[in-house]
Amino acid sequence: MLMKIKLTLAFSVLVQFMASAQKFTISGYLTDEISGESLIGATIYNTKTKSGTTTNIYGFYSLTLPKDSVSLVYSLVGYWPARMNFMLNENKNFNTKLGTNTTLKTVEITAEERIQDKTRMSTIEIPIAQIKAVPALLGEVDVLKVLTLLPGIKSGGEGSSGLYVRGGGPDQNLILLDGVPVYNASHLFGFFSVFNADALKNVEVTKGGFPARYGGRLSSVIDLSMKEGNMTKYNVEGSIGIIASRLLVEGPIIKNKMSFMISGRRTYIDLLARPLIKAATKGTGVFGYYFYDLNAKVNFNINDKNHLYLSMYSGDDKFYASFKDNYSDGMSSSSTTNAFALGWGNVTTALRYNRVINNKLFNNTRATYTRYRFYTSAGASNTYSYNGTTSSNNFNLKYLSGINDWNLKTDFDYIPNPNNYVKFGGSYTYHTFNTGAAQYKIIDNNAAVDTTIGTDKINGNEYSTYIENDHKVTEKLKINYGLHYSAFFVSGTFYNSLQPRVSARYLLFNNWSLKASYASMAQYLHLLTNSNIGLPTDLWVPATEKVKPQQSYQPAVGVAKSLLDNTYEISVEAYYKKMKNIIDFLDGSSFLGNGSWENKIAQGKGWSYGAEVFLQKKKGNITGWIGYTLSWTNRQFDQINGGKVYPYKYDRRHDLSFVYSQKLNKRWDANLTFVYGTGNAISLPQLSYNQAAMPNSIGYYNNNNQFGNPVIYYGAKNSYRMQAYHRMDIGMNYHKPKKWGEATWNFGFYNAYNRKNPYFIYLTQDEQGKRIAKQVSIFPIIPSVSYTFKLFKNENYKK
Repeated sequence: MLMKIKLTLAFSVLVQFMASAQKFTISGYLTDEISGESLIGATIYNTKTKSGTTTNIYGFYSLTLPKDSVSLVYSLVGYWPARMNFMLNENKNFNTKLGTNTTLKTVEITAEERIQDKTRMSTIEIPIAQIKAVPALLGEVDVLKVLTLLPGIKSGGEGSSGLYVRGGGPDQNLILLDGVPVYNASHLFGFFSVFNADALKNVEVTKGGFPARYGGRLSSVIDLSMKEGNMTKYNVEGSIGIIASRLLVEGPIIKNKMSFMISGRRTYIDLLARPLIKAATKGTGVFGYYFYDLNAKVNFNINDKNHLYLSMYSGDDKFYASFKDNYSDGMSSSSTTNAFALGWGNVTTALRYNRVINNKLFNNTRATYTRYRFYTSAGASNTYSYNGTTSSNNFNLKYLSGINDWNLKTDFDYIPNPNNYVKFGGSYTYHTFNTGAAQYKIIDNNAAVDTTIGTDKINGNEYSTYIENDHKVTEKLKINYGLHYSAFFVSGTFYNSLQPRVSARYLLFNNWSLKASYASMAQYLHLLTNSNIGLPTDLWVPATEKVKPQQSYQPAVGVAKSLLDNTYEISVEAYYKKMKNIIDFLDGSSFLGNGSWENKIAQGKGWSYGAEVFLQKKKGNITGWIGYTLSWTNRQFDQINGGKVYPYKYDRRHDLSFVYSQKLNKRWDANLTFVYGTGNAISLPQLSYNQAAMPNSIGYYNNNNQFGNPVIYYGAKNSYRMQAYHRMDIGMNYHKPKKWGEATWNFGFYNAYNRKNPYFIYLTQDEQGKRIAKQVSIFPIIPSVSYTFKLFKNENYKK
């Protein structure tokens, strides 16, 4: 009898233990209550167990908890939190919606993930609303220009399209639009970017501490996600500005099931100027310039477990000019036409399929295509008649370069428990490089010459696979660790690279966190740029047997903390980055001319190190940030500067940015930015002299009437500095509710105190014949005004 009682008690304890150890999973999607857009990076937190998770880029989440009562809080900055209490005794699926908190005032959000809780470092997200509030050149909102206001990210200056992240070059940035690489991100020779902010819903930039899922570039990942389209109602919004207009239309195809979004932007400088040009040239000349962007996306929720997305982007810059000249004297006549064209642009497409395999495993598979093309052409035709006899000749020159990619990629998110978030996947890319071909065509009185000069297209195959885990070891220690493996096969040459990645955070006193990271990166693509050309040639070339892949190693360490209920965030980071096998043109070389590009370049090394401070206010009537960077960036090539180390052109000791936005009242808000940066490093002649000439040689007479050849000595490369760059922009927005929606007038001043910042420096002579350097500045104070509208049924409208 006693034995039976003991067995019964033991069995009862075992059952209770098994019941307490039993776990179930809560999963689903988190979306915007009004639009149905998926919410990225939202927090789902159980206040009882103090454990939680976040949504992925598609709004999916999974949280496994022990069988017990649960008190969940769903939260995201800019949204009211949602709460849910229930007994967890089986797997649950909750698709939850959050309502917008338009005031962005501080509210009780106990579950929101704080910066000190995040494992990753060197990563910043900027809300689209804040990007749109930053004053911009001619009123054109520019995502990439806003990113240059962040610490560690620099622009090449006014008129430069590149981003220079922690000492890297513009080719070392992986710019993704809906997961598709964009190879050239500039319009108007670098003054604007190709990204229309109206079509975007999320922007994230990573400067270091790269997780294993990213690869293929050395310096940064700029991940931009397009809107998916409103699932519940139709929306129309647009803007009319000084140089361009925008329009976005979105809405449901099948309500709560299928949606679309289409957005376009075009400049109209050419259309406005065409009548003036015709009048000035008396109808004999036409020239102009314009750019356009077109974004489109379709989102189909097949069911709760399956989603399909189709997105595309197309954009082009086009400059054209033609002139006619006619002559006649009664006996003879002639007609001459000269034409020139220049253009560049991108096309991207992505087909993505999401599937919730089970409540802990999520898969996204996508097939993508991207193309970048640069072209220029020039032509002339002439017809001559005399005494009834006519002759003609034609000349045409075309130059074309670019890159095409086909890619297939699959990614898995596996969330076994709140302490582990595992990601793994793989990808294959087929590259086609057009490294520059010039076609000459001459037709003269029935005789024709048709010649193409340039290299053949080069095809490359790139493979990658990865695995990473975001592991919460203890309450204080959290580590993201993983491996990224990549390989590249081109023209019989094979390269491969195993890249370890690790980031960690440790909670210190008063909720400060200590963070550290290490990332090894490899890049199989190179970008040939020539600073003397000033055009977006962007000649992309592959690693070859002769030209090695680029590599980098970057450790970083820092501290971070959120303040006042996550209203403020502060982070301080120090980094060191070493780069190998980076390239540059040899002195005097360019992408034009005969010969292989491999013989026009040098390969060397570079390094950058420094510290960054970032203080951001995220909520309230006043938002913005202060960023400061102290850095050193150097290069070394055996065949350049005598093999000596020299500062990179965009080595800047100090970079400071200040961004301020304030909502004054229901109608008005004010915005201000201020930037300061040490001047770019440049090379200038240090002295010149006359070398004795051989008899009958070509030269000139110097001041002493002695015949000789001029010799100019530049000294060390980049040994001079331009003046410091600084600028203030201000803007005001006036919002007027309408019965049909809302209208906004935007007023702004770019370079408000008319600073004459250096664009470039050239050498000339003064009146006494003395050689002097002169600075050219291109942007004085520039006012702007634009009109923005949103069409929707305004139920709160009052006259």
